[in-house]
Amino acid sequence: MRNALIFRQMIEFASSTYTYILGCAATRKAVIIDPVLETAHRDAQIIRELDLDLLYGLNTHVHADHVTGTAVLKTAFPSMKSVLAASSGGKADLHVKEGDKIKFGHEHLDVLATPGHTDGCISYVSNAHRMVFTGDSLLIRGCGRTDFQQGNPRTLYRSISDKIFTLPDDYIVYVGHNYEGILQSSVGEEKKYNPRLTKSEDEFVKIMKELNLDYPKQIEMERRAPTKSTIVAGDIDSDARGAVALRLGRCRRWITAIDGHCT
Repeated sequence: MRNALIFRQMIEFASSTYTYILGCAATRKAVIIDPVLETAHRDAQIIRELDLDLLYGLNTHVHADHVTGTAVLKTAFPSMKSVLAASSGGKADLHVKEGDKIKFGHEHLDVLATPGHTDGCISYVSNAHRMVFTGDSLLIRGCGRTDFQQGNPRTLYRSISDKIFTLPDDYIVYVGHNYEGILQSSVGEEKKYNPRLTKSEDEFVKIMKELNLDYPKQIEMERRAPTKSTIVAGDIDSDARGAVALRLGRCRRWITAIDGHCT
């Protein structure tokens, strides 16, 4: 019999970033995936309201379009450990690699290395609940860009095709971003309908190399932070601090998505 899973999906609207809270209903142990600086206080409030014991702040990669909220959450929950891929080069309390397990109560997530968007991207898989959290590697009907942070289109194609797409078709895909308000997809849907990933590897590489995308809005702030994965306001220079203060002043809402096997 499958354990009950506490699950919340939230959004930060400026960067269209999804953050996820997962908790073991029996023990109240929990993790958070890809928290954002501006909404970290909101996330902390939700964690407290749900009476959860936050063990880990998981990042799928070092982000270029927003600043991680792990440092704020570590202040609110001092025993929480920040987690990042060992290959990312970022600072964290715990560095993980493919095959590692993140345990919280009776639940766990398996670490899957999915580089290509950056060289330190990882996905988190819950086989018990048939879920995969893909960060910016696989997006809904798309994928992460590969033109900065040691991105490589051929590596990304193989990460998705040889790893994420080998999961069962009914696994629910929870992504790092969506700009149209779509909350989730599935492995089977993306294999069938993703316009980039239904191409051959060479066609995919050509598509990715021909993209003409704007530079990520927050990448300079991330670069000015001496410890990307544990950034705090005191570690940012004065110009960046002002930008953070302005962004923190904006009102953020949150959404909850619950599927049939979650509570």
